[in-house]
Amino acid sequence: MVETIVTNSIERHMHQLPKSVLATAVLLLAATAAISAPPNLRTPAPVIHLADNLDEADDFGWCIDTIGRGLSDRLHAHSCKPRGGDVQFRFVETTGQIVSVAFKEKCMANLHPEDPTEPLGLVDCDVLASAQQFIYDPASMTFRPSEDETKCLSVGADSRSAGPFMARNLRFSECSAAHMRFQQWIVRQ
Repeated sequence: MVETIVTNSIERHMHQLPKSVLATAVLLLAATAAISAPPNLRTPAPVIHLADNLDEADDFGWCIDTIGRGLSDRLHAHSCKPRGGDVQFRFVETTGQIVSVAFKEKCMANLHPEDPTEPLGLVDCDVLASAQQFIYDPASMTFRPSEDETKCLSVGADSRSAGPFMARNLRFSECSAAHMRFQQWIVRQ
């Protein structure tokens, strides 16, 4: 009897809540669940990695990486390698540059903003090059190109095999609450 009275009271109050309050509660729950699981990161610092492990099979997480072995002028997202190497990048806040640790004087650049296949490259660092200037917002955990702050550094939705590891496309796309799990980055210096 008491249980029925309490249940009826809760149901009556739920129906009286404005729909905007219910929608906000649902969005907050979705945002909290957006990050499914953090990676078990083994890569030594400095490293920039995705906050969500997504589907990385070994829980290594996702890092910025050069395509192929050794120095490459193209970048993608790759399983964070336990020994580091070409997946190690650092963010230089004073210049806004994302700098390779493995390849001296090489920086990430937004070379082809309109080409979704391979827009990001690794080029000679130039503090004056606007294509190499990024803004990191620790509150949202996003990287944005200084030329267009409506875009966020994002990994592609689909992963693929990369030898014993995994890879994804890496690009700038519209910042979106629905896609935050693909856009939130952790910077470990």
